[in-house]
Amino acid sequence: MVPRRAFTGVTKRVRGEVSVPVITSNRINMPDVAEAVLADGDADLVSMARPMLADAELVKKAAEGRTEEINTCIACNQACLDHAFAGKTTSCLVNPRACHETVLNWGPTEQPKKIAVVGAGPAGLAYATVAAERGHAVTLYDAANEIGGQFNLAKQVPGKEEFHETIRYYRAMMTKHQVTMRLGEKVDAQALADAGFDHVVVATGISPRAPDIPGIDHEKVVGYIDAIRGNKPIGQKVAVIGAGGIGFDVTELITHQGKSSALDIELFAQEWGVDFDNHPRGGVTGVEPVVIKSDREVWLMQRKDTPVGRGLGKTTGWTKRILLSRRGVNMVNAVEYVRIDDVGLHVLIGGQPKTFEVDTVIICAGQVPERGLYDDLMTKGVSADLIGGAFEAVELDAKTAINQATHLAAAV
Repeated sequence: MVPRRAFTGVTKRVRGEVSVPVITSNRINMPDVAEAVLADGDADLVSMARPMLADAELVKKAAEGRTEEINTCIACNQACLDHAFAGKTTSCLVNPRACHETVLNWGPTEQPKKIAVVGAGPAGLAYATVAAERGHAVTLYDAANEIGGQFNLAKQVPGKEEFHETIRYYRAMMTKHQVTMRLGEKVDAQALADAGFDHVVVATGISPRAPDIPGIDHEKVVGYIDAIRGNKPIGQKVAVIGAGGIGFDVTELITHQGKSSALDIELFAQEWGVDFDNHPRGGVTGVEPVVIKSDREVWLMQRKDTPVGRGLGKTTGWTKRILLSRRGVNMVNAVEYVRIDDVGLHVLIGGQPKTFEVDTVIICAGQVPERGLYDDLMTKGVSADLIGGAFEAVELDAKTAINQATHLAAAV
């Protein structure tokens, strides 16, 4: 949720006080951002780290005028910093080859195949890109009219605007590697079998899980997809069931007002108490951060008795917890859901009954794989693989989906 080049004003001040070249860094992830830093006199040189994990050829592509082909760092930290702090080998969510170049590699195929990929979410896009780059003839199907899958939900959450870049990258790869795209087309097993594909990759993703709670069909209940897309009205008193990554994203979205601080350095500084003008020690003002309180009263709930948000990323989870806490979000754990009715959401907390008189109950309680197409293909004896959420729906894990898809496409 840090804006691009948020901290380069610091080095600009330093640069005016010293006679040696000054290097600046952090959230400089595209060539135009780096050029603007230099043009504005914020530094003499620009340092990039995570962007080189996302795309080792970033500078080469920039020099050749191929910026649309840059696989942009989205600053998620999931496979780089989170891995480092957990003692794991560093990599990258959008580029699983990072730091694995000797074990995950591919070249031109010696036996080109006619391959169908069904589903244009992260897994399907990654598979189609690598398989087509290797020389396979790939046709990509999706019932939606645009590529991106669940990334199209994520990019609407304040702080996750960089997902627009990932979709832009994959769109460029579809063109570069001549993937045939059949968008807005829901394909079935019979049509795939009749088309004579050598192999079918099922990347049909997930469906939200509906927990077994009496009243789950009540008019107060809204699924997280409808909540993010704005398909249904959200009331002023809201209970969010499920405090995983999706629950936090939905809560961030419905409690957000005004411009995203991830797109505005001044707003970001106010929100986190950073003083870029006077540069106090440590950069913090010591003054209470300016946080726009939500006009909604929200309860973010989970069944687990552990602290809410403990399962979020090591290097980003704390920011999400602090931000929502400052907005007045109530975080409740050890909840047993009893029923939903006209009064609201009835629960047990520590064995004691409690009723939340809410207008809306948003369900963020996990997902189930969409495997129907795969099962039909197996029945017809069609060679097929399951990838991404269709393979295993544990949260919406783009890191795992892209990694799995890339490995399978490298071996096909």
